[in-house]
Formats: sequence, C-alpha cells, structure tokens
Amino acid sequence: MNFIKQTILLRTCKLNLTDKNIVAKKFKLCLEYHLGNCKGPCEGLQTSTDYANELQQLTHLLKGNLQPVLQHFKSEMQEYALQMNFEKAEHVKKKIERLKKYETHNTVVNTKIGTVDVFTILEEGNTAYVNYLAVSNGTIIKTKTIQLQKKLDETAAEVLAFAISDLRLQFDSEATELIIPFEIDYTEPGILLTTPKGGDKLKLLQLSQKNVNHFRFELIKKKMLNLEDKSAAQKKEVLVQLQKDLQLTATPLHIECFDNSNFQGSFPVGACVVFKNGQPSKADYRRFKIKTVKGINDFASMKEIVFRRYKRLLDEQQPIPQLIIIDGGKGQLSAAMESIHSLNLPNTTSVVGLAKNEEEIFFPKDTQSIKLPWDSESLKLIRRVRDEVHLFGITFHRDLRSKGAFNNELEQIEGIGKNTVDLLLKKFKSLKQIKEKTVEELAEVIGKKRAGIIIAYFKVYPQLQM
Repeated sequence: MNFIKQTILLRTCKLNLTDKNIVAKKFKLCLEYHLGNCKGPCEGLQTSTDYANELQQLTHLLKGNLQPVLQHFKSEMQEYALQMNFEKAEHVKKKIERLKKYETHNTVVNTKIGTVDVFTILEEGNTAYVNYLAVSNGTIIKTKTIQLQKKLDETAAEVLAFAISDLRLQFDSEATELIIPFEIDYTEPGILLTTPKGGDKLKLLQLSQKNVNHFRFELIKKKMLNLEDKSAAQKKEVLVQLQKDLQLTATPLHIECFDNSNFQGSFPVGACVVFKNGQPSKADYRRFKIKTVKGINDFASMKEIVFRRYKRLLDEQQPIPQLIIIDGGKGQLSAAMESIHSLNLPNTTSVVGLAKNEEEIFFPKDTQSIKLPWDSESLKLIRRVRDEVHLFGITFHRDLRSKGAFNNELEQIEGIGKNTVDLLLKKFKSLKQIKEKTVEELAEVIGKKRAGIIIAYFKVYPQLQM
C-alpha cells in the first residue's frame, strides 16, 4: 500500500467530486495535495481523464502487469523533459526506479511464464486441501487454499479436477495454462495442462505445495490452542458487536446464508446454512435443486431458493432469522430481495449481500458498501458463515454431479443395477476408465454377461462420458 501511494496518485477523501461541485468551488485542497500525494481533483487541478488513467495504472499494478505502468511513466518523463520541466521529470524517474525495484522484489519466477494458474493438493484421510496460485508475469496476484471432504474411493485427481473448476470460476480466472502436480481428467476447452519436471514452473508448484502444507499446519495449531472454540458468553459478545457494526435492529442470534453454484454450466444448485447463537445448526441446513430456472442464471436461481426457503418457514410458522446473508454481491442481493418483498418480509429481517472475494457488505439500495476491519470478530463470523455455505454447496453439487455422470447414466442400461455400478466405480474410479476397459477386464469385476451388456451399450452410445 505504501508503494502504491508513492507511485499512483489517487485521492483518499470521499468528497462528491461532480463537475457541478468542482465548478462551484465547494472543496479546498487538503494536506495530501501539499505533500504531493494527490493531484487536487477537488479544485479541478486534475482532469477526470487523468484520474481514470491513474486508476488504469493501479489496475495494471494489482494484476501484476508492470510493463504498461513502466511505459506510462517513461512517456510521462519524456514529456516533462521536452517541456524543460526537469524537476517533475526527475520525480517520475524516481517512480520508475521504485517500480523496477518493486518488480525485482516481487517477481517470483521468470516473467516470460506469463499468466498461469498453479494448483497442488494434500490428502489426509478423507480430507483434501487444494492450494491455488494465480500468477501474472511471474508475480503471484492471488492465492487461496480450500478444504474438501473426499467421497468414498475418490482419487486425488478427481478431487483436484473439481477444485480447479470451482476455484477458477470463483476467481474469474482467464489463465489458459494450468500447472498441476500430476495428470488429471480436465475437460475445459482451450486449456493447456502442464506437469513440470524442472525449471521455474516446478518452483511455482513447490511454492504452492508449501502454501497447502502451511494451511494444514495452521488449522492444526488453531485446534490445539482452542482458538476456534468460544464460550456462550463470548459468542454472544460477537453477535452484539455484529449488530453494532451493521446497525441491525436486533441481535442476530439466528443467521442464515445462501449461495448458489454450478459446475461448468451444469448441475445448478443452491445451499442455505444456519447459525444459531453464533454456531452452526447443521440440522437446519438445506440444499436446493433448481427447479424453475432454465439454463444457468445465478440471479434467478437465488431468487428461487430464497423464496422456497422462507415460503416454507412461513407455512410451517417457523421463526425468520434476524440476519440473512446473500453470498454474491449486489446482483444476487437484488434477486433475493424480490422474493423477500413478495413474501412481505422486508420489515421482519435484515438482508445483506456479501461480495465474493472482496468481503464487502451491501445493504439493499445502498450505493456504498461496508468494509469491516480485517481482523474484527464480526468479519471473522461472517467469513466463517460464508465459508460454511460455500463448502456445503459445493459438496452437494459434487454429489449431484457424481450421481448424474455415473450412477444415473449407467443404471439406465437395461440389466445393470446399482450394485454393479458401485463395483465398477470402486474398481475403476471413473466412467472414462470404465469405457476404456475391455470386456475381459470388466468381466473380472462384474461377470462376463454384464460386461458384455456395458460394452455393447458404449458402442451404441459412444458419447457417454464423465
């Protein structure tokens, strides 16, 4: 942040700098301008075009694209030199030097690698941890580690393939190359899979592996120190603080959070988790198969699951939560509020949207978001609720995807039942591997007759695949 403040001159105030207000001279220059940290847009000393240009340089910096920023400053320095304004040219030159120093310190590997995604996995019993590194021009710009529960006999390759799809979707990744520790069955078009044996790409893989090991270690350490457990009084204090931070009308003793997701454009699902008195009430968790929405429409899906949840609670005369969290930001929040209004609930509960990744909190119709302190107990609770609904949701649509791709398709073959399907999946792990086996190899597991039925079916319907 200090580097950005020294390099990109952006205002830190929240003044309403409309053209009308600037012309009317409603604002005066502050100390930041006199210290050289701002160009004074409040008095019209900086044009909106120039300010937008500064924002563009900041965007490049945050994405790790340092060359456009360097080129911008070089052009600016040359322009000042041509104007004989050598003092400003020297000032820009120092920015260039700082930027090059920053590039040297923050570049992890060769900049020629370009934009890539790096993934590693660590297995521990029925639990798997997957780390994601987003790399742009040799610089890590994003990192995330998630925890997944493995299904029976699920391989590391299957878990990793699922996690990759979910994380790339969650972070809107545009990388066309994935660096992974071993081969996986990943079907996203236009994606290059790389399993490095040496060089800079292997270094990235090793760094990702360190991250996933560190994540697991920190989880163990927290449990040993009992940092995850709080007394009832401490939990109540957190809820009271959350009420103050969000200016809620009631203490949120009952919180519900919604999320919806899909896997590569299929199997859309919704999830709702419930926290009572600051802790999960897993018996009240609910999963939703999307019924009324055709295709993938996250907003319409959110509207549906919120309506179905609270229509049922009202019909059963069950209590409505004091706080409803919609994971997904303004668009998802607006969709959810349509259902809240149709059920006449806006004065009964508080509803907020939580922007994905940024952890900004939005209230309906508010133009400004709320950003709680990173280490505040209120945000920690919201983060935990969000993580819980995400894990619950992806576990559900993993189950649906598994059943849809394996059991339902195979069980529809005449003469093949669930027990046969279970035997095949236990032995060969995936539908793709089953298709590649000979009749003799299948017969060793399920007998010659049923093996012949499956081989014949695949010949007629060769498009069947995971």
